[in-house]
Amino acid sequence: MNDRVLLTIDDGVAEVRLNRADKLNALDPAMFDALIEAIDRLDGERAVRAVVLSGDGRGFCAGLDMASMAAAGDLGALAEQRHGIANRFQQVAWGWHALPMPVIAALHGPVFGGGLQIASGADVRIAAPDTRLSVMELKWGIVPDMAGFPLWRGLVRDDHLRECVYTAREFGAAEAQALGFVTRLADDQLVEARTLARAIADRNPHAIRAAKRLAAVAADADPAAILAAEEAEQRALLGSANQREAVAANMARRTPVFED
Repeated sequence: MNDRVLLTIDDGVAEVRLNRADKLNALDPAMFDALIEAIDRLDGERAVRAVVLSGDGRGFCAGLDMASMAAAGDLGALAEQRHGIANRFQQVAWGWHALPMPVIAALHGPVFGGGLQIASGADVRIAAPDTRLSVMELKWGIVPDMAGFPLWRGLVRDDHLRECVYTAREFGAAEAQALGFVTRLADDQLVEARTLARAIADRNPHAIRAAKRLAAVAADADPAAILAAEEAEQRALLGSANQREAVAANMARRTPVFED
């Protein structure tokens, strides 16, 4: 992995930090490479129970570095690179959504364009009061194409989303929370994200991953499919070693010790 993204893992929690502070973590080809590599690595890390996603410096991510992307050449050819159902550009946002463990994004400063779409791939977004957001693509005469539309479905009401897309206007953290782009606000977003990740990591990891799978099914499946998925996940959990440990630890009022 190149130095555009830093990844550390400690006691079941992974921290992924965009590391191009001098450019407000703007997305250039090397950043795309590093984000995809980080997602691929985490996808295979069974010992990782939660992920904290953040940006170094004065902001989370200011969106595309237009000059460096223009210099990269044929963007259409780059987009043909596939990562499952997503292309290369979509994967840096959709990949967080598709990871088996929960992802918490800690947001501050600019969260624009592609940066907002990357943040939207997280399960939860905690924003500092100074966070500034924009669905910025129309400013450049293009549309959001980094998985924003499927990720915002169910988060942002359709008419609000259309207004934000059509105008490319900037809005603050409080409005972002009201619209659905942000889960909640915190004076120290990174501490709050780490605290939440730790709380998740201390739960039965198999149940947490099952809950994330169910949430994904519930987003667009019909009721019969959701009910069937609930039943299948619960059957797999009931009586398992981790489920028995959760019960025993609660009864004994002790900290559970789970297996990954």
